[in-house]
Amino acid sequence: MTYKIVAKYISDLEFNVPKTDTFLSLSKDISNYKFKIDIKSNRYKENIIEIQTTLALVAKETGKNLIKALATFSALVELDKNLKEKKELEEIILIKVPNEIYPELRNIFIFVFEKSGFKEINIEEKVDFKHLYLSRKN
Repeated sequence: MTYKIVAKYISDLEFNVPKTDTFLSLSKDISNYKFKIDIKSNRYKENIIEIQTTLALVAKETGKNLIKALATFSALVELDKNLKEKKELEEIILIKVPNEIYPELRNIFIFVFEKSGFKEINIEEKVDFKHLYLSRKN
């Protein structure tokens, strides 16, 4: 074992529809938004790190009265004490753990949208975190 997820939790959840017009226009203006994924990590204890994976709906253009939607799902990860290789640690943080927790994060995000009246929200079922990691390195 090089790592083990010991806890998972929602660490941030924001959902704001500022006006009725914004709500009514989202379904026809959804192309003006894109989904963004961000991953951050913090050392919690000597061999435990927190990995925060954030899924957000972001407007392609800035302006007032835009929907703000963001969910951050955190995982506390216990690392093998013999783990020394930086590349392996990067892969755990940026590929392996996000792959494991993304389905739960996606379900949370979809649940919030559906309960807010948006029935047709389309979010990729799978994300190729390895591809994202490799493209970031190049």
